[in-house]
Amino acid sequence: MSLADAHPPTPVPPPPAGHGLLAGRVVVVTAAAGTGIGFATAKRCVEEGATVVISDAHERRLAQSAEELSSLAGADVVGVPCDVTVEDDVQHLYQAVLDLHGRFDVAVHNAGLGGTVALVDMTDDQWQRVLDVTLTGTFRCTRAALTHLMRRRSGTIVNNASVLGWRAQPGQAHYAAAKAGVMALTRCAAAEAAPAGVRVNAVSPSLAEHPFLNRAIPDEDLAVLRRRELFGRGAETWEVANVIVFLASDYSSYMSGEVVSVSSQHP
Repeated sequence: MSLADAHPPTPVPPPPAGHGLLAGRVVVVTAAAGTGIGFATAKRCVEEGATVVISDAHERRLAQSAEELSSLAGADVVGVPCDVTVEDDVQHLYQAVLDLHGRFDVAVHNAGLGGTVALVDMTDDQWQRVLDVTLTGTFRCTRAALTHLMRRRSGTIVNNASVLGWRAQPGQAHYAAAKAGVMALTRCAAAEAAPAGVRVNAVSPSLAEHPFLNRAIPDEDLAVLRRRELFGRGAETWEVANVIVFLASDYSSYMSGEVVSVSSQHP
């Protein structure tokens, strides 16, 4: 199918009801304030019966998100401020969860930073900032979570990668390199964690729709990306969250070291 043959977007289906897939689990979700994949994941985890703790570097939005999720859960959903580029913040996040609940069973590492700039115009600071949040931040969180989960000899981690870790896109060298690194980090972590019964996987979305998407990608580029999807639209954030919930649940008990594409993109 060529872009010229692209059909109008298919309708968005209704979100599925919860089925208790994470009942009794304590789940930590990073970068969960606002309207992106992190908040959608926290919401789906609540709907699937989990006790949820969220974090974000934006404290005001974090408080608002925690309040909204608490209303949905009928119980307190605690928000812990955390900048994943600061090791002390990451350590404080996981210690706060342990202090609150005595354990956690699932860690979803969602923090990432994008932007569009040609490689020849990219500064060292632009490159380093994206890698520090997207790759090194995921490393810090994975290291902290594994330290606890391997000691308990159970639990799951789900990292957020991107199809750009596989596919080239102009202006995305820093982000694509970081997300490819998240994929490799996930596989290595899974190999180290398997003897302790801990699973580590990643999701790899192509295009997830949220109100602030055009802050990172110009509108004209978004239109092209949507036409490349077989459904003629990006994924709703909850559609990505559904796959994260699957990887966090017992339905994926044999899966570790996998990077699952959440995409309808054709060549």
